[in-house]
Amino acid sequence: MKKYVLNPEEFRRLQLVQLELLVEFDRVCRKHNIDYVISSGTMLGAIRHKGYIPWDDDSDIMMLRSDYERFKTVMNDLNPDICFFQDHTTDPEYRWGYGKLRRTGTEYIRLGQEHMKNKTGINVDVFPYDDIPKTTIGQMIQDFYCYCCRKILWSEVGRVNCKGFMKLWYSLLSKIPTKSVFKWLDYYSSKSRKDSPNKVRILCFTSIGKLYVKHPLKDRYGIPKKWFTDRAEFEFEGKQLIGTKDYDECLRFWYGDYMKLPPVEQREQHAPVSSIDFGDAPINYKQEQ
Repeated sequence: MKKYVLNPEEFRRLQLVQLELLVEFDRVCRKHNIDYVISSGTMLGAIRHKGYIPWDDDSDIMMLRSDYERFKTVMNDLNPDICFFQDHTTDPEYRWGYGKLRRTGTEYIRLGQEHMKNKTGINVDVFPYDDIPKTTIGQMIQDFYCYCCRKILWSEVGRVNCKGFMKLWYSLLSKIPTKSVFKWLDYYSSKSRKDSPNKVRILCFTSIGKLYVKHPLKDRYGIPKKWFTDRAEFEFEGKQLIGTKDYDECLRFWYGDYMKLPPVEQREQHAPVSSIDFGDAPINYKQEQ
């Protein structure tokens, strides 16, 4: 399949659909006193642009594991005309170790994932963060453990898109049941406690401390819980969303000099698609907003 390039009008519409999802997620979390914070490019956009980074095509939320699990108990409070929540417990064909808020009545198919059987739709990523071991050695062992689980889950994509030995390798890995992988990941997630002093990470995602800025080993594998618990409101596209109160420390860890714009050639989509259908979305926002 070929990459579908959104025109400027479609790109802005995509952002506004995601904004609708963020606002609905925020509504339910406020109603039930569940903590969340906008993260990565969404947090950066709030600080640097008061909304979306102009070339950013995704939105991110992060939560501590306990809040993530609490949210799942009240996800039926989401307006079904707007969105639904998806993870491996609500969609048996879904292979990722974090959740997505999907816009009802839309289609959004990632390039190279046309053969996947999980439900699709324009989405916002919802990342649960779990405790990491206190020692650097323990963190490195956990990181390798998580890397293996992540590759097994991704193998259904790799077996189709890779070539040669890697195609064969991912074809073999794809035979491992996803239920087994999620059970292995539960070994760590079940140990997470909101009141523990441990740092946290996303189990099924590259460690943030080596994703954009490669930090020293002692800081590479986790981030402090205070970024989830010490929170404040921030303006985002004229709405009020929740983010890390010490956004400067958080964004410097993520990006370094975050107020400096990247070169023009690096201002591109993060999640290329082969197919997109907006349906009747958005229902609450005008494109020129």
